[in-house]
Amino acid sequence: MSTFPGLDYLKLDDWFSEDEKLIRDTIRQFVDQSVLPIIEDAYLEGKFPHQLVSELGSLGAFGANLPETYECAGLSNIAYGLICQELERGDSGVRSFVSVQGSLVMYPIFTYGSEEQKRFWLPKLARGEKIGCFGLTEPDFGSNPGGLITRSRRDGNSIVLNGAKMWITNGTIADVAVVWAKDEAGEIKGYLVEKGTPGYTAPEIKKKHSLRASVTSELVFADCRIPLENELPKAKGLKAPLSCLNQARYGIAWGAIGSAMASYQSALDYTKSRIQFNKPIASFQLVQNKLVYMLNEITKAQLLAYRVGQLKDKGEVRPQHISMAKRNNVDMALECARLARDMMGANGITAEYPVMRHMNNLESVKTYEGTHDIHTLILGHDITGIPAYE
Repeated sequence: MSTFPGLDYLKLDDWFSEDEKLIRDTIRQFVDQSVLPIIEDAYLEGKFPHQLVSELGSLGAFGANLPETYECAGLSNIAYGLICQELERGDSGVRSFVSVQGSLVMYPIFTYGSEEQKRFWLPKLARGEKIGCFGLTEPDFGSNPGGLITRSRRDGNSIVLNGAKMWITNGTIADVAVVWAKDEAGEIKGYLVEKGTPGYTAPEIKKKHSLRASVTSELVFADCRIPLENELPKAKGLKAPLSCLNQARYGIAWGAIGSAMASYQSALDYTKSRIQFNKPIASFQLVQNKLVYMLNEITKAQLLAYRVGQLKDKGEVRPQHISMAKRNNVDMALECARLARDMMGANGITAEYPVMRHMNNLESVKTYEGTHDIHTLILGHDITGIPAYE
């Protein structure tokens, strides 16, 4: 059983099913036993902990909310959210790996792929036997993905790709990349590019201060020729990749709660044991104010994530709902990490505590899958009817 007490001030456990609680507790124990003992070293060394992949596969973490037809777990979206929460309590890089594998690789294959593509790839990805990545962002097109310049053209029974993608999680280690490019008519389409395909390389991006226990890469396509059957037949237009991003953003909104929980628990334990002026620093009003702020913000984030999960399970969620959750919860988690570091003083910057690692990681989480400001504009567009980014 996990030693992590969790944070459930308003007794949200009453709302979760027994299966959802069991799944959460199973992943919580996995994080305690398999992630936390190795993650600080992995982060400091800048290495992805490959040894976790097979165990994550056996736990059903990959594509957990996809149907059992393709050897996925078939869980509710709330259960999947709880998986992300617990994984990110361990590290944002571990949760990012699972998010990419499930939401950005398995989801587009399931939603837009042929039956042959689904049957070939989804079971292998679900078991962790194969690793995937998602190529949408480009060196010159991040917040404006519709402007992408990677091109595809048909040549007989082949598709030829030319262009580059940037900031791609899992890129270097991926067996398959879901790549988005504009065809000769200017329409965005999706393609499956396998590792080792001539003309395709995936150099790793090094010297990062954030997500150091995660592989981040560039994808380069130089007359990369793939079979015609590697096109995702139902993926047409920008809505296809954006739908994938919505899946990932949903998991991020839950994952950020886990990171914030880790920061809160570290700060609470530290301030109760750290003695200054002959008493624990938790006895001081300024410290209690910060702890209560964290408690309050985490609880609000939990309520937001839960409601969005309910709507998603009922098929009633809108992309703007997910934008609100991602925007709020990641910003909240980053502020919690900063406050925790502040309460720990100089000790907070050391690897003895996880808060500086979480803080650095969350700087990336706040940026990827739509920056804080982009989600602000998405919501602003929704409530005013006026798109400020056009």
